[in-house]
Amino acid sequence: MRHAKKRLIVASLLATSLVATMAGCASGGASGSDGKNGELTIWTHNGGNTEELAAVQAIVDGYNKSQSETTVKLQAFPQASYNDSVIAAAASGKLPCIVDIDGPNVPNWAWAKYLTPLDLSVDLDENLPSTLGIWNGETYSVGYYDVALAMFARKSVLAEHGIRVATIDEPWTQEEFGDALKALKADGTWKNPLDIGTGDVGEWYPYAYSPLLQSFGGDLINRDDFQSADGVLNGPEALEWAEWMQSLATEGYIATKSGADSALDFQNNVTAIQYGGSWAAANNAAALGDDLAVMPSVDLGEGTKIGGGSWQWGVTTGCANPEAAMDYLSYSLSPENIAAVAVATATIPATDAAAALVPGFEEGGNLAIFREFSANSAVLRPETPAYPFIATEFTKATQDIINGGDPQDTLDAAVAAIDANIKSNGGYTQK
Repeated sequence: MRHAKKRLIVASLLATSLVATMAGCASGGASGSDGKNGELTIWTHNGGNTEELAAVQAIVDGYNKSQSETTVKLQAFPQASYNDSVIAAAASGKLPCIVDIDGPNVPNWAWAKYLTPLDLSVDLDENLPSTLGIWNGETYSVGYYDVALAMFARKSVLAEHGIRVATIDEPWTQEEFGDALKALKADGTWKNPLDIGTGDVGEWYPYAYSPLLQSFGGDLINRDDFQSADGVLNGPEALEWAEWMQSLATEGYIATKSGADSALDFQNNVTAIQYGGSWAAANNAAALGDDLAVMPSVDLGEGTKIGGGSWQWGVTTGCANPEAAMDYLSYSLSPENIAAVAVATATIPATDAAAALVPGFEEGGNLAIFREFSANSAVLRPETPAYPFIATEFTKATQDIINGGDPQDTLDAAVAAIDANIKSNGGYTQK
């Protein structure tokens, strides 16, 4: 779904402003009055996402009818203005009780003391790990869904070129993938047989391409202490990834800037293989029917890896009645509520119980494979307040590499910038 992709785009908008604004903030907590007098407010970025907004509003209405002590009010912002609204409210100590936030940015919010650890009456152990926002061993947010990356292709095209359909147990190896792309390129039907979404912007780059880096054995930062990217973003494994990414472009397998809609190009046979998100599955299936192959990402040496973590909900330190906020969130996490949001957004339900209620995601359903991809291969983007800055630097570096920049010099420059940012912010230790 197109609005699912927008979740990734808006994350970059959050990232650019949040890291600068919060790093300069000496907040000891965002005091506020929301939650008093039996009312509390929820803010969401879903002002432009009609289906998801309606599903969340239904949860709010259900909660309000279920008890008489608290009235919850939902306030939706257009995605383009959501970031500015949150930043302004945080600066003035007027955050609402509950906010939604893209999962990778949760540590930044927690570090800045705008979020309080969750204390819910429901068991979060049943959630997909990627639907929880955790920092310093505490859970600050929880989501109703996740999305997953996959390889889409036509079974008939693969068969014609002697390419096997990859499976979870036997994904394509790097060598197999290279041979497949070579065969497809040689056919002459497709100028660029593979579409990895290079024309996309913002959060797509770290969401989609850092798992490929991790599959080579590199990473965005050393996760032992989150203090440096040196050796993991510019070491031998990362260099191998960068050279491989660049080769995809130089060999003509990918476009340095793909079309505006990767799924539509795939459906129209402009490309033979699409590396895309689970939100594209329904339209791809509608266009191709039984000819659609849904496959895991390629194993580049260290197993298949895909991005994890989407939009989640957290309680702010400015809430005057956190108990009521926690009660609402606990209510919202029923299987029925999670399922309703998943249906509205065409996303992966966060729990098995919810998945059983969503057509296609039940055990054996035609969409259940995406839950397997997420459960088996999802890697959270680094759980550090430095992530927004890391994401920006990684995006710039990847763009430079794809467009012919020297791989080692580009990675070294990214590492230098990231390490300098972490140092200038005192290591992003707890304030």
